[in-house]
Amino acid sequence: MQFQVVGVQAAKVRRVMINERLVPSAMHKTAVPGPARVGVLGLELDEQADLSVHGGLEKAVYAYPIEHYAYWRRARQDAGLGGIDDRLCPGALGENLTLQGLLEAEVWVGDVLQFAHCALRVTQPREPCFKFNASMGFNQASRQMAQTGHCGFYLAVDQTGTVQAGEVATLMPGPRRARISERFQAKLFKHLR
Repeated sequence: MQFQVVGVQAAKVRRVMINERLVPSAMHKTAVPGPARVGVLGLELDEQADLSVHGGLEKAVYAYPIEHYAYWRRARQDAGLGGIDDRLCPGALGENLTLQGLLEAEVWVGDVLQFAHCALRVTQPREPCFKFNASMGFNQASRQMAQTGHCGFYLAVDQTGTVQAGEVATLMPGPRRARISERFQAKLFKHLR
């Protein structure tokens, strides 16, 4: 199965105001021009603010389907945020890779995304947090991510190299035991118990 890289994004940690306190965050990613170097811990230009929940070998790169952006634009408009950054550029959901043609129900833990110059292995879904609410601008964003399953997925780096916007890549099937969508629902069910 082939898919396309719509955007490659990174950010440095900065302090942002959330609930009247300054919190470190690297949520708002911006486009990386040209090929982006990918090391064992992710994109060279990228940082994570809280390494207990983001980053590391199993969460080195975060990928998100561009197909969900229309949903988030509508959700923000429904929350009264119409006219405020309506475009939601790639990276607005905190992802390093914005992909087209690869949804959570089509991706299995252990699948490999084979790019021209690197290989990234699917490890787990992203779980929403309070920073996601702040980034989206409304308090129900995390709940809506949970309800819709529009979570994206984390990737480990199997082969270092480069990745760039516009390139076409291939999904190489792994052991096919659990889809990202199934793993996400299982994690949410566990938290609700």
